[in-house]
Amino acid sequence: MYDVVVVGSGVNGMVAASLLRDRGLEVLLLEAAQTLGGGVRTKELTLPGFRHDVCSAVHPFGRSSPVLQSMELPSHGLTWIDPEVPLAHPMIGEPAVLLHRDTEMTAQGIGLNGERYRFLMDRLCRLWPKVQDQLLGPPLRLPSVDRWIPLAQFGTVALTSASMLGRWLGPRGGALWAGLCGHSLLPMSAAASSAVAAVLGCQAHRVGWPFPQGGAEAISKALESKLLSQGVDVQVNRPVRSLADLPDHKVVLFDVSARPLLQLLGPNLCSSRRRALEKYRLGPGVFKVDYALSGPVPWSDPAVCKAGTIHLGPTMEAIAESENSVWSGRVGPHPFLLGAQPSLFDKTRAPEGRHTFWVYAHVPNGWDGDATSLIEDQIERFAPGFRDLVLERHVLGTSDFAAYNTNYVGGDILGGANTLGQVLKRPFLSPDPYYLGGRSFCCSASVPPGGGIHGMGGFHAAQSALKRFFA
Repeated sequence: MYDVVVVGSGVNGMVAASLLRDRGLEVLLLEAAQTLGGGVRTKELTLPGFRHDVCSAVHPFGRSSPVLQSMELPSHGLTWIDPEVPLAHPMIGEPAVLLHRDTEMTAQGIGLNGERYRFLMDRLCRLWPKVQDQLLGPPLRLPSVDRWIPLAQFGTVALTSASMLGRWLGPRGGALWAGLCGHSLLPMSAAASSAVAAVLGCQAHRVGWPFPQGGAEAISKALESKLLSQGVDVQVNRPVRSLADLPDHKVVLFDVSARPLLQLLGPNLCSSRRRALEKYRLGPGVFKVDYALSGPVPWSDPAVCKAGTIHLGPTMEAIAESENSVWSGRVGPHPFLLGAQPSLFDKTRAPEGRHTFWVYAHVPNGWDGDATSLIEDQIERFAPGFRDLVLERHVLGTSDFAAYNTNYVGGDILGGANTLGQVLKRPFLSPDPYYLGGRSFCCSASVPPGGGIHGMGGFHAAQSALKRFFA
């Protein structure tokens, strides 16, 4: 009998397995695919020698997450690469807005209203060490008294709509802010649509937006190395379609998102948990294109080549229109795009003189259209001649993402919508949202703090299991 079985080998699942093994428990990790990793895998999707990150690629929390920091992954082969500039936001007919690690340099590039941006981000960065434990855990957990004021101050920004803060920051600062908010996949007018921007902006200025040398799979390989060194029993090609597929165990942790979890556990859940999972709201999907290029992307502003991550949307209003279209069930003519150009900084990603580039657009959940032409038209607005460099492209639509990973229902890569109401009850309203009842726990992106490569869902689920069954 195993003390713990962990189903699914995303970062959360691997972190949970490691922490529980650290407590002397016998742990089995089961993964349906041939390799560990979930959303952190790297493959030659286009041509030989061009290494593309299938899902996640840029990982600020890979460096700053408290639990990942404690695991000392660099000693297991993980090396971080820092582009000179974490993020670039190209503009049309004017220089790009560059988000530097230094807030003053960023403010200078914003120009008018740049001081407002500097004031805002300096304040958030000072508050972050005091609020991160609360924000990276269950929202209904009562914070200590000394955290109340910092949380209220951070929350004043986080709970504000992106459109309101964007207008305050002016045209260039507003475009930068809207791009950051776009990672939430929320409409710009939604309450708390600034929360993700506040958190990701903080990480950009505090630790940068690095990516692993060799691709995202380097994170998975480092975690796998740690698990094997600890003596965790790791088994791949082991899909779990029902509880009958599990060996004898005392406790099971599922790195599985809400909808597949409901299908897997079904009648084994109490009625309140089952109803909550049935009502759980999915977020939009994504449509992603990976490119093998004969040269670097020909940005109109060459300064964009200093950045690892790119946001493409000329104004806050244009980004807002794009995101609103998605929530209305359609894809607009000029979609907001998020991209990365890792081969400019990591020579292992492409053959000599060649480059990789990936970009994705938000689309309605389950959308079955083809956004390739729309995406390339949008890129051409900021990088004329881009299409001439394309050697090969690889497309992943919403159904492709769902087939690649059953957690990505309808192409939802964040494990559920980031609406304010669902953040508070993700996946149900409870001070311990990781506990499913019986001897089952959830540690996926569908539990706090949600999507991202941080491992904190695995950390909190492991702590819950230890407290309830192994104290």
